[in-house]
Amino acid sequence: MKSLPLFFALSCLLLCSCQSAYYGAMEKFGVHKRDILVDRVEEAREAQEEAKEQFESAFEEFLAVSEVDVAELKSTYDRLQSAFDESESKAKAVRGRIDAIEEVSKALFREWEQELEQYTSQELRAASASQLESTRDLSTNLIRAMNSAAAKMNPVLDAFRDQVLFLKHNLNAQAIAALNKTSIALREEVEVLIRQMEASIEEANAFVAQMRSE
Repeated sequence: MKSLPLFFALSCLLLCSCQSAYYGAMEKFGVHKRDILVDRVEEAREAQEEAKEQFESAFEEFLAVSEVDVAELKSTYDRLQSAFDESESKAKAVRGRIDAIEEVSKALFREWEQELEQYTSQELRAASASQLESTRDLSTNLIRAMNSAAAKMNPVLDAFRDQVLFLKHNLNAQAIAALNKTSIALREEVEVLIRQMEASIEEANAFVAQMRSE
């Protein structure tokens, strides 16, 4: 068991060295951490937009169950399973994009702090330090908004999964009636999720606009 902490420490060191090598290689081509951060925020924004559209579409599929004929339940189940799988995939992509933003922002701010020591002008150093804190605040607010929206995806995915499983196990008229009730109850959760994602997307737009104007 004593080897586990060492393993994790070595894994972290390897990961950090790989990230440093990547950022170093990109900077040789004129692509700096700031540019990478903006690109990753834009990618996360696009992932959230796709996820928002997918969750809205999937919810419409679940609502439509009440209009399905019993004879079509098997094909309906297949369609709902596909909608759930796609929603889960989009949610995973959003989480991955958020992780990527956190990774590069930490590297950017760590480098920025170290470079503050290189200033000989106290005035310029103070101005740069102020800009660092402002940018860090923007990044923190953005990541918080994105994580908040991502967290709202979990209960919706859980509800989608429950409905798919219930329909799989009960391909009959009673299943349609039961799912119709839970789908209507799910509406509020989906609406909250969509609002959260829209707010997060707006936060990303503001962040990109601010970073590009500096």
